[in-house]
Amino acid sequence: MPIPDADWSDYQAFLAIARSGQLARAARRLGVNPTTMGRRLRRLEAALGTTLFEQTRTGQVLTEAGETLLTAVEQMDRAAAGITGSGEGEDGLTGTLRIGTPEGFATDFLSPRLAHFQSLHPGLSIDLVSAPGEALSPGRREADVAIVLARPRKGPLVAHKLADYALGLYASADYLAGHGVPQAPADLLEGHRLVGYIPDRLHAPELRYLDEVHPALKASLRAPSITAQYSLIANGAGVGVLPAFIAHADPRLVPVLSDVRLERAFWFVTHEDIRRLPRIRAFRQWLDETVRAGEEVLMPRSARAAPENARKKELPS
Repeated sequence: MPIPDADWSDYQAFLAIARSGQLARAARRLGVNPTTMGRRLRRLEAALGTTLFEQTRTGQVLTEAGETLLTAVEQMDRAAAGITGSGEGEDGLTGTLRIGTPEGFATDFLSPRLAHFQSLHPGLSIDLVSAPGEALSPGRREADVAIVLARPRKGPLVAHKLADYALGLYASADYLAGHGVPQAPADLLEGHRLVGYIPDRLHAPELRYLDEVHPALKASLRAPSITAQYSLIANGAGVGVLPAFIAHADPRLVPVLSDVRLERAFWFVTHEDIRRLPRIRAFRQWLDETVRAGEEVLMPRSARAAPENARKKELPS
């Protein structure tokens, strides 16, 4: 996008709105009133002949044209900061990075490590948005980046495989002591409670775990989120499939049928229009390095053994 010869204060107004996400908050940041801020934005949009923000319930969201302009204006701002010595953060990364991610990955893998990324870029605000269902979509401009379970096949998106991860069957030692340790998948059909997803709340075919273990398995305790299922299983409700990076951190959980191993993958996705933004590139590089360092957590080579008191319990007749 060509940069018109406009007042630098108009670009500063645009940058403040992009970084704060709200016109009123941006006005406070620059020490002007919202009317002045709005006038500067309209003047810049008129000079460019395009709309830079969409109005949402929570504030202003950059349009595609706005994202393109933001890259150029951030470069201008860094150059100006270098002249005045007023740079924000070591590398100048500012604004907001919104990350959409599955609940389990957010809670048990990314959250414990994300403070390190922000310590590298203290001027950046980070929104970590997780949900039981599908993560927010970069294609619908709901997130800057998303971690998803399958590579998108359509839309203006750029994706790369982030990491493989392992899943297995788990139960609590107390549950196994009371119900016996199954020796084959078919043993789960009798005398065992199974924990799994609510069928009509499955948002991705990759979550049909029990079908892979045995086609006749049906969960009788069901929840829409992996976090709720984990809590049920860890507290003795039954047997269920969990990612190893969740289950192996909890000493209450014991692998069941440890030769049954499922594998899935996480994919890193962003919109093609913003993939070269500095904050997107920085987060992708950091996350790639982080998952490589955590490979043994995501894909452990071995499972813990079941306690002897659980192993010796015979299956109910």
